[in-house]
Amino acid sequence: MDIHLVGGAVRDLILGRAVTDRDYLVLGAEPDEFVRRHPTARQVGKSFPVFLLGGSQYAWPRGGSLASDLAARDLTINALALGVSPGVAGQVTAHPLAFPDLGHRILRPCSPASLADDPARVFRAARFAAQLPDFSPHPGLVADMAETARLRAFSELSPERVGGEVQKALAAPRPGRFLALLNTAKSLDPWFRELCQADEIPAGPLPWHDKSVLGHVIQVMDRLAGNPLAVWMALCHDLGKTTTPRQTWPRHLGHDARGEDMALELGARLRLPGKFLRAGALACRLHMKAGRYMAMRPGPRVDLLDRLWREGLFDAMFSLAAADHQDDAPLRLQAARRDLDAMLAVHLPESLQNLGAASGERLRLLRCLALADLPAPP
Repeated sequence: MDIHLVGGAVRDLILGRAVTDRDYLVLGAEPDEFVRRHPTARQVGKSFPVFLLGGSQYAWPRGGSLASDLAARDLTINALALGVSPGVAGQVTAHPLAFPDLGHRILRPCSPASLADDPARVFRAARFAAQLPDFSPHPGLVADMAETARLRAFSELSPERVGGEVQKALAAPRPGRFLALLNTAKSLDPWFRELCQADEIPAGPLPWHDKSVLGHVIQVMDRLAGNPLAVWMALCHDLGKTTTPRQTWPRHLGHDARGEDMALELGARLRLPGKFLRAGALACRLHMKAGRYMAMRPGPRVDLLDRLWREGLFDAMFSLAAADHQDDAPLRLQAARRDLDAMLAVHLPESLQNLGAASGERLRLLRCLALADLPAPP
C-alpha cells in the first residue's frame, strides 16, 4: 500500500508556506485493507471511499491512477503528489505544468474541462487569487471561468460550497482579489449579482473618490486584510450604491439605508454565520455615521456606540471607517474609544432601575451628559 500526500499541502511545502490541511491518496490497496491496517479510520465519503484518520483525509485516486487523479484536479499548482509511505517516500509526481506554473506564479486550470467538471472551482480559483497574491491568473483560467459563467453552471451549486470559498477568501492576505477575478471573468452573477454593474458606477464625487464602487470596495477589503469579519463588512458597506439612479451619480444619497437589506440577502444566500449577516447589514447602515463620528453630537454618538457595543462590532466598524475614510482615522478612533469608556462607566442609581423604557431613556440621557462633559479631543 502506497500513500501520497497530495494537493495544496505539497504546493505549500514547495512554496515554504505553513501547511494546515493534509490530504492523502491511497494506492495499491482496497478500502477494506486500509481499514484493517488503520482501525480508527472513519469513513465519511458516501459515493466513493474517503476516510478521516488523525485529522487528515485519505481517498483513492480518480481514474484509478495517480497520474489520472492529478490530471483531474483544479489548478496545475495543486496537481502535486509526494510519496510518504516507505516504498515511495520522497517521490514527487506532478502535472507537467505544475512546477513551471509554480516558478512563474501562474494560476492555470489542469485541463480545459477542469472548471466544467466542477463549477465550484471558479470560486476556488478566485479564492486562490486572494490567498496567493503574487500569483497571476492565466488567460486560459479567466476564459474558462467566463465560459462556465456563460453556461449558467453556477445555479446548481450548493450555497455551502460557495460560501465556504467566500469565508476562506475573507481570511486571505488580499481578499479583494477574490472579487476582482470574479469580475474580470464575468462570474459575479448570480451569487454576487448585486455587484455585477458595480465596476461601472462611480464610488462618489471627486476628490473623495477616484474609483468605481467595485474598485473602492476591493481597496477597502484589502486594507482590512487579516480581519475576516471587517473584510465582509467592507464587501457589503457600499452595496446600496449599486441601486442609485444613474441621473444622480456620482452622489449616492441614502445608499446606507438601501444597502442594509441587500447585505442581509447576500449573506443569507451564501449561508454565512449570523454574526456576518448582522455585521454586513450594520456596515451598510452605520458606516457613514462612524466615518463622520467627529462631527456628531453626544446623542447620536451614544446611540451609535451603544449599538456597536451590544453587537460586538465596535472595533470592526471603526476599522471599516478607517479603511473607508483615512483622513482623520486615528483621531476618530481615539475619540470613540474615550467616549465608549465614559459611556460604559455610567450606571443608573438603584432608584431608577427596573422602570422599563423609562430606565433606558434615563440611562441614555446620563450617558449623553457624560460625553458632553468630556473635553474636546486634541
